[in-house]
Amino acid sequence: MLYQQTQTGIVILIAFVFAIALTIAISIMAPIRLPLGAYLAMITIMLLALTIFSRLTVRVTDKNVEAHFGLGLFTRQFSLIEIDAIECVRNPWYYGWGIRLTPEGWMYNVSGLDAVQLQLASGKRFRIGTDEPQQLKSAIDRAITAITD
Repeated sequence: MLYQQTQTGIVILIAFVFAIALTIAISIMAPIRLPLGAYLAMITIMLLALTIFSRLTVRVTDKNVEAHFGLGLFTRQFSLIEIDAIECVRNPWYYGWGIRLTPEGWMYNVSGLDAVQLQLASGKRFRIGTDEPQQLKSAIDRAITAITD
């Protein structure tokens, strides 16, 4: 493995923990109560979303670039030979976090505005959010150079 980095979305983490705590508080103090199962279902869904979307792992190997959320349920993998160009970019704030379809193509992002954009041979683009854009770009450049030499 040439590069691996896992980034935690602190704001996402705090938001979900707050939402879970608020749901618990409402389930205890609300004058009109839903069935306990409804609250448990909401908390379970939020815990699942927290587990899936609070971390983004990016790997560069001698063959692929891979980005996956949490436990790997949502994964994108690109062969190095299908990457035509790599560029460090800055996302507008309104692109948000998570899995997004942007005007520049699909994006995986868990925190911040910096990303690396992959220009694919198919003409499609894919952005990977990272707090280490230069290191990620450099690792991808080195991997592509190694297979083309």
